Amino acid sequence: MTKTTVVSSRLTPNQQLRLVRMGRQLGRSPSETGALLIEEGLRRTEYAFVDFRDSAAGRQACVQGSTLAVWEVAWIARGYQNDPERTAAHLEMSPLKVRAALNYAKAFPQEIELAIQEHEACDFESLSRLAPQAEIFPCEDHSTPRPRRAGQGALSSLDKRTPGRLDKSGGFLDASGGLN
Repeated sequence: MTKTTVVSSRLTPNQQLRLVRMGRQLGRSPSETGALLIEEGLRRTEYAFVDFRDSAAGRQACVQGSTLAVWEVAWIARGYQNDPERTAAHLEMSPLKVRAALNYAKAFPQEIELAIQEHEACDFESLSRLAPQAEIFPCEDHSTPRPRRAGQGALSSLDKRTPGRLDKSGGFLDASGGLN
């Protein structure tokens, strides 16, 4: 167990109320919530373009100005041998932000690996338990960029950012494990 130190803080009544409320939302005590927020604040100052957001999977490090979690950028970067330029081109994101996400991933490998493992463990069978109405249907493989004609609508954000993979029955799973 990690050794901790007690630090006293002076909070306004409004700050205390907000801390207690957030702690309830996270299922944590006010002390645990305060420690979490301090850690996240320190990481924000130490790692450019990183922010923290609540998600269905809990609080996650995310890339500022995007909808992507850091683990998603790291996962996609693996397909490009961790090349920030190629990953950035795939995501249509600044190479600077991709490098920032990869720096964070390098500093917190256990956190990132756990998120990637949880993502990769998600398959159609496990999704079907959560959404019994889910069906597998064939669709084109979106892992290869498609040329667009002038006037043609933009690709969806999922098409642009996610290499995805085909499941065993030919359905296309996106980066979050959902069918596309």
